[in-house]
Amino acid sequence: MNVYTTNEKLSQALSAFRSTKTIGFVPTMGALHQGHLSLVSQALQDNDCVVVSIFVNPTQFDNEGDLKKYPRTLDKDVTLLETLQGNIIVYAPDALAFYEGNIKSRTFNFGAIANEMEGKHRKGHFDGVGTVVSRLLKIVAPHKAYFGQKDFQQLQIVKKLVEIENISTTIVGCEIVREPNGVAMSSRNKRLSTTEFEEAILISATLKEVASKFNSLSLPALTKLAEKKFKESNLKLEYFEIANERTLKTALRKHKSTKYRAFVAAFCGEVRLIDNMRIN
Repeated sequence: MNVYTTNEKLSQALSAFRSTKTIGFVPTMGALHQGHLSLVSQALQDNDCVVVSIFVNPTQFDNEGDLKKYPRTLDKDVTLLETLQGNIIVYAPDALAFYEGNIKSRTFNFGAIANEMEGKHRKGHFDGVGTVVSRLLKIVAPHKAYFGQKDFQQLQIVKKLVEIENISTTIVGCEIVREPNGVAMSSRNKRLSTTEFEEAILISATLKEVASKFNSLSLPALTKLAEKKFKESNLKLEYFEIANERTLKTALRKHKSTKYRAFVAAFCGEVRLIDNMRIN
């Protein structure tokens, strides 16, 4: 499996595919797990060649300590990708080279969807996401790019990004992959102790309970139920929101034909975890 660290080498490797074959793209920050592999597998089904970027992007971290602690396991990541059958190219650039010596976020106007949840609690985060994804899509120039729904708000931001920047790549959202105990797969899970990993079950269990009681309780009552669950646990809840799936605005009343999704961000020890689930 070829690993390229510069834009020039990657471009040369992809030039043979440009005219007659399709290129898929899976952007990651490394520390790969089965959730990432499911994205790559889907991309391999749909395309002749798949580029997997492994790049811990500094512009989307609002916490310097979080950036330093983020796991970096390139050799293991490549070994894991080699378990898949298909034409995979790994792109693992250096941050300074990737940003041409200027590691700085651009400013985007993503509209109201950027002001909810993650946007509210992680200032500048989506500017960082937009900056790196824009550069990656322009460098790789894939036909399709694949993103997991665990970062559902980010997925909507990326869809808005390609619209704003008139990028021809089709953005494909893929289902959340979960551990056997229900915890959403995440690179951050590697930082959890055994006890914390078991405690993290509360997040998906609460989402499932909220979904099961959607028809019998009001939206504010469902939110109170979820908040009570976290108060009685060792997890520290940052937010629990039930939102209109299209607008991502907090929903207070149910409307027919509207799809609702519940979103959670919580700290399990020092590790911040997010998850979401459609509840109707």
